[in-house]
Amino acid sequence: MAVSTNGVTIGQAAAFAGVTVKTVRHYHRHGLLDEPPRDGSGYRRYGSADLLRLVQVRTLAAAGVPLAEVGPLLDADAERFTAALTVVEQRLDDRIAELVARRARLRRLADGDRLLLPDRALAVLDRFADLGFSAEYVAGQREALVLARAFSPDFFELFLTKLEHRLDHPGFVGLVKRAWNARSWDPDDPRLAELASALVDALLSDDELLAVPTGLRLPPDAATHYGLINHHREERAWVRLNALVEAGLRAAGVPIPHQ
Repeated sequence: MAVSTNGVTIGQAAAFAGVTVKTVRHYHRHGLLDEPPRDGSGYRRYGSADLLRLVQVRTLAAAGVPLAEVGPLLDADAERFTAALTVVEQRLDDRIAELVARRARLRRLADGDRLLLPDRALAVLDRFADLGFSAEYVAGQREALVLARAFSPDFFELFLTKLEHRLDHPGFVGLVKRAWNARSWDPDDPRLAELASALVDALLSDDELLAVPTGLRLPPDAATHYGLINHHREERAWVRLNALVEAGLRAAGVPIPHQ
């Protein structure tokens, strides 16, 4: 585009710099580009110096420099300009790292709730599936683990340790499967008491897993958190089964929170 000795219009200046007229006016409002005087026809005419400044502003803005910093940068000496660009570059690097991390999280979200759980918990869920538990049961356990991690992060690793240990015992796994099938039983079914007793005996057979390690203290709202996690997805028969199991454990001295 040829620039006449009288300069060019704002539209021509914008086209020269690869921006819109609205952007040029935005730069004017921020004091980044002086408004040239009007000619005899009432039009502002942009000369070579104006176009140079416009290209410089556009280039810095496109590189990620905040508009509030563009003016001081262009008015700085060479040393200050270089130092300021280094700071801007570091901010861009940090932003890129943040965006890469967000992309990784989005990709993990494509795999359901895996974003919300560490690899160790995911391995436990895989164990449930490998042991023949239904997809519905595994989904319930995933939700319970997410809740446990959110409510009691200090106890989460301990919770996982207990699960890992118990899944190594076929007898206990069989009882858990039976308890899962019992969700369709009538709450007054006498088999629930028998199943609860067997579950209590299995849990008490390794009392070390029931103890709270020294140094770990229950939070003030432990009872509420326990109820939200342990009674998640609880159905009619399970309400009674859980109540029987908790009563049996309390009778044996295990500090199960009361709801």
